[in-house]
Amino acid sequence: MPDALAEKIRSLCKNGELPCSMAFEIAESEGLPPLEIGAAADLLEIPIVKCRLGLYGYKPEKKIVKPAQEVDPVLESALKESLVDGRLPCAAAWAAAEKFGIGKMDVSAACETLGIKIRPCQLGSF
Repeated sequence: MPDALAEKIRSLCKNGELPCSMAFEIAESEGLPPLEIGAAADLLEIPIVKCRLGLYGYKPEKKIVKPAQEVDPVLESALKESLVDGRLPCAAAWAAAEKFGIGKMDVSAACETLGIKIRPCQLGSF
């Protein structure tokens, strides 16, 4: 890993941890795939926290996403159509949020209600 990338990751850490949003900011600014940033953080032994889908990296609960009260049938259909091996890839969850004009956590909440697991993470965290 280039020293400049390691330094950039370290500079955006908060309390020795790299927030998911910062990892994606680095990926965008460096023109690298998010998975590469996740691997670099792992090599630097820097945990990635505060998943933008609310699935990991929050204290003390770790996961903060809660099931949605109800799920729009059109969203449900779109999520189910995007499943790969019975799971919704993180990238597909982000795409659904953008397509439906809702927050990423709203997609996670819908998945919680529907019993859909979100995997794999774009950063390789899960």
